[in-house]
Formats: sequence, C-alpha cells, structure tokens
Amino acid sequence: MSETAVDYLAVVREAVAEALGFEVDEVTAEATLLGELGAESIDLLDILFRVARTSGMKITVSDIGDLLQGGIPDEEFGDENEVVNDTGLSHLEKVLPQFDRSRLAEPLTADGVLALFTVRNLADLLSERAGALRAA
Repeated sequence: MSETAVDYLAVVREAVAEALGFEVDEVTAEATLLGELGAESIDLLDILFRVARTSGMKITVSDIGDLLQGGIPDEEFGDENEVVNDTGLSHLEKVLPQFDRSRLAEPLTADGVLALFTVRNLADLLSERAGALRAA
C-alpha cells in the first residue's frame, strides 16, 4: 500500500464502515466517531483493530488520549469539575483542526473531548505514526 494521507483516510473509512455497519461512502472524513457515527467504546476498539490489521500499524485508545491531552496534567487541562479550561481548549485547537471553541454551546467536559475525534483525525494519527516509523 502506498503511504499517503489519502490511503490512510480510505483505510480508516473502510474500518469504520465495517465496524459500524455503514457503507464506506456514508463515512465522511469530518464525521465524529463517538458522536455523529454513534460508535461506543467497544466499537472504537473494533475500528482500531481493523485499522491495525489493514495498515500493519497499531493505534490504541491511549494514543488518541495522548494526542488529545498532549501530556498536559489533568489538573492543568481542566478544572475540579472536569471542565476543560483555556489551556486544554488551546491544546485541542492545535491538535484538532476542526475544533473551534467559539462554537461550543456549553462548557466542554473531559468526557466530551473524545467525542470531538473525527475519522480524519484518526487517519492523520495513522499517517503520523507511519511517518515516524519510516523516519526511525
């Protein structure tokens, strides 16, 4: 398989479609996995397994969490009520190109962060992992 972002997007779209029972053309790059596509945590594991089987590269839920939180300690990412603060929101804007805090209708909680993750974000993470493996 050629290692381009388009290929990784196709791999992820196919894995999502198979795991969630969609046609591939119904799985858009901008759709959120846990929100718009209705995946649950067990579905996310299935998607990641399918991606690994097809691409040969393992991405874990922990890898996604690491990307989303960026190594920022919990107490610096959000407040005591688990509402993501300015530090956390700024980081999310950096790592999730589609995220725009001005469009939040209510405060973003820690539990809601994973729901922001899209098909394209997973494809980009896969592409970055491939690039790191090629560089090593």
